[in-house]
Amino acid sequence: MQEFIKGALILCAYFGILASVLLLLRKLIKIPDELFRKLLHYTMQGSYLLFVTVFVNWWHSALFGFLIVAVAYPVFALLGRTESFSSFMTERRKGEFCSSLVIAFVMLALCNAVCWGWLGDRYFGVACMYAWGIGDGFAALIGKQFGRHKIRLKYADHKKSAEGSIAMFVTSSIAVITVLLLCGRVGVPACIIVGLTGAGAATVVELYAPDGKDTMVCPLAAMAVMIPLMMLFGGFA
Repeated sequence: MQEFIKGALILCAYFGILASVLLLLRKLIKIPDELFRKLLHYTMQGSYLLFVTVFVNWWHSALFGFLIVAVAYPVFALLGRTESFSSFMTERRKGEFCSSLVIAFVMLALCNAVCWGWLGDRYFGVACMYAWGIGDGFAALIGKQFGRHKIRLKYADHKKSAEGSIAMFVTSSIAVITVLLLCGRVGVPACIIVGLTGAGAATVVELYAPDGKDTMVCPLAAMAVMIPLMMLFGGFA
C-alpha cells in the first residue's frame, strides 16, 4: 500500500504542477487554441511513462487511473456544462474533455493489463499508446497549419491531410522506436521494424476513426500488429 500511495502522490504532483503551469500560461499569454489542446494532450502523454515507473505492478497503475476518473469526471462534467469552461478548454463539442479523459485512462489500463500484466513488459504498453498519442498531436498541428492535400480515400475523414498523416507517422515511429530501444528486449533492426509497423497501423486507422474514437482504436491497432512481431523476434521470451 505504501508503494501505491507514493506512486499516486508523484502522479498527483505531476498533474498538479503541469496543469497549473498550463492554466497560468493560458491566462497570461495568447496561446492558439489548437496549441493549447495539444499541450494538454502531451501532458497526458507524459504521464504514461510515470504510470509504468512509479507503481510496482500493472493493477496499481490501472487502479490509480480509474480513481482519477472517478474523482475528476464528476467535477469536469459539471464544469463542462458552462460555456466558459468549454471555451477555456477549447472543446470542439460539449463533454469532449471528460470523454477523452475516460477513454485515455481506460486504454492505458487495457494496454498495461495486456503488455505489462500478461506479457511482462511494463513499457511495451506505453509504446502502443505512443504509436497514437505522440503522432496525433503533431498530425493536428501540422495538418491545420500546412495541410494542403486532403485525403480523398473512400470512407476516410476528408478533413485529414497527407501532411498531417505523414507528420503522425514520422513522429509516432520515432517515439515507439525510442521506447523499444530503451526496453532493450530486441535488437535495433527489430525495434525499427516493430516501431514502423505500429506507427503505420495507427496512422492508417486514424484516417478512418470516427471523431474522438482515435484514442481507442489507434492504440488497439498498434498493439494488434506490434505484439505478434515482438513475439516473432523473441521480445517476450
